[in-house]
Amino acid sequence: MVLKLAGCAGHAGFGVTAGKRSPANEYEWDFNNKVILAFEQALKKYEDVVFLRTDDRTGRKDVSLDDRVDKANRWGADLYISFHHNAYLARWGTWTGTETYTYLGSWPDAERLAGYVHSRLVEAYGLKDRGLKKADFQILRETKMPSILLEGGYMDSTIDIKKLRDDKVLRAAGYAAASGVAKYAGLKKKVTEKPPTKPVQKPKPEPKPKEEDDMLKKAIVINGFADFPVAERLALKLKAPVYLRSIVKGQKVAKELYVVGGTKDGMVADKVTLLSGADRFETAAAVGEFLK
Repeated sequence: MVLKLAGCAGHAGFGVTAGKRSPANEYEWDFNNKVILAFEQALKKYEDVVFLRTDDRTGRKDVSLDDRVDKANRWGADLYISFHHNAYLARWGTWTGTETYTYLGSWPDAERLAGYVHSRLVEAYGLKDRGLKKADFQILRETKMPSILLEGGYMDSTIDIKKLRDDKVLRAAGYAAASGVAKYAGLKKKVTEKPPTKPVQKPKPEPKPKEEDDMLKKAIVINGFADFPVAERLALKLKAPVYLRSIVKGQKVAKELYVVGGTKDGMVADKVTLLSGADRFETAAAVGEFLK
């Protein structure tokens, strides 16, 4: 029997969802998406499981909770997991921790799933264990299958944000959640093929890494949220996503980068085009000139 697993990265990115960001304007969806992508990748190691995302994979549309619930219910999902990261006062503080929610009342299957996932999640993040909690969240209330909602850490915590900015931690969190699901559902890992017994006389050249093949051709980097209105014009023209500098600094997310606001420092790409000025007005003028 194949396990039908549905889930979503909470909210959306690119300023689509009001609020839902760190005090440094890092969108919650970006953190959520990195975890759910790792989760999806980890599931591929198991037999007899399929996964359906009910949010918008691009982050450009905040799919309503009604639509997310309806999609999972109509598909006949067996389990549902919603990936989130927390916020308290939307200003920096020292609150901290990871918590996992199930719906109000007694739901043994959901609570058992939450227990398996939460214990592994706490270990992956390395943050305070805030425990298993109950809440009247729509995604938990209206889904017809055992459902849990994960809060990995606080975006407005000077403690937790260090973890959230570490892609290795977010990847570990995704794999941890998949491990918890596998434990709950009794999933078995796929059997890998045994290596050939005879030595290969002429090794084949290594293929180009998949990450490079799948890499975006173009992306836009903004210094801060104030640069987004100008960058959005460029994004529509180039059909390219917009990232905050703090998220992509030091890592290659696209072959070509267009920097709107700030400098080229820390930008990694085959080609970097600087469209910045001394202030927002000069930056807007530079983008306007480029778009002529």
